[in-house]
Amino acid sequence: MTSQFTVSGLTKTYGANVVVDQLDLAIEEGEFLVLLGPSGCGKTTTLRCLAGLETPQDGSIVFQDRAVFDAQAKLDVPAHKRNIGMVFQSYALWPHMTVRDNIRYPLKVRKLRERISAGAVEAAADMVDCGKLLDRYPSQLSGGQQQRVAVARGLVAQPDLVLFDEPLSNLDARLRDQVRSQIHQLHKRLGFTAVFVTHDQAEAFALGDRLAIMKAGKIEQYDAPERVFENPVSEYVAAFIGMANRLELRHSHNGWITSAGDELDLTHAVVRDSADYGTSAVARLRPDDVLLHTSMNEVPHGNVALHAELVTYEYGGRHFDVTVQTGTERLALRADAAEHGAVLRSSRQGAPYVVSFSPASLRVFADPDDPSPTVSELATAGAGGQL
Repeated sequence: MTSQFTVSGLTKTYGANVVVDQLDLAIEEGEFLVLLGPSGCGKTTTLRCLAGLETPQDGSIVFQDRAVFDAQAKLDVPAHKRNIGMVFQSYALWPHMTVRDNIRYPLKVRKLRERISAGAVEAAADMVDCGKLLDRYPSQLSGGQQQRVAVARGLVAQPDLVLFDEPLSNLDARLRDQVRSQIHQLHKRLGFTAVFVTHDQAEAFALGDRLAIMKAGKIEQYDAPERVFENPVSEYVAAFIGMANRLELRHSHNGWITSAGDELDLTHAVVRDSADYGTSAVARLRPDDVLLHTSMNEVPHGNVALHAELVTYEYGGRHFDVTVQTGTERLALRADAAEHGAVLRSSRQGAPYVVSFSPASLRVFADPDDPSPTVSELATAGAGGQL
């Protein structure tokens, strides 16, 4: 594959606030790229710069071999000349136009009358299951139907790039899953190139060929979903993709111990940047990886066990969402309702439990708040450097 779209050194500021900070992206032909991050990380501003709806202060954007923005050359191709399709969070359908006219609008603007005559509008409506709605107005449609019409409008002109700005966030959970699945199927069938903005990790993992996880206008990790899930490069990424449990560790002569005083064997854990550790570290793991026990005798061989106290539990059907306290940290886990339901319902807050997990489920990172010298710093000092 070749890079169809290239973003280099893109910078966008609002006054003294840097929203996009020297951003680099290479988007392959036919790729579905997801920009993932919390509100305020710069993902929507990046999308709007690609669309030509915002003008960056620096950098360049190249569509195939054609530059559409170059700050140094003072080039800024307007949005309607970039051959993009865009699907907005708020649907953005013209209320006075029928579904047919809304879908036809990009073809009229581009003066593609032959495609209108060839039935492109009807074909686009059919591919999102809205063929029977062509003569209705947006006010006569449900939210899911409106968003499917918006998707059809974004694809009907066969644009070079389709941009999705959190298109599922206004839908309820059931419709969100349906429309997400439909977008995924359309991409697999049509092979269009897309950039999709979301703060929802489930959407990102389901749709993305690659994920660009953003933090403060920069890309923290740029990789395939599987690699991001299994090997987050930083604690920030780990926390954002669902590793909600955090353990603060400190080093002792026997290894690492938790705030509760339990020893933690990191032999089989995934440890990043071990040379940059001082006397403390941070471990992350997912709630699904934590097991609940009433005694140490129940802990599977090879698991790390921690003493804990019950904080609360919530019934979730076939499972309970349980929160326990271990040392200064609270851990979340899911316990099987059939196995643990009776015991949990008879337990009070503060009841003693044991939690365990495989060391391989841990992702360990340097503690950013640790002021002590790191291993690499000590090595530098020993080689003649100064601390």
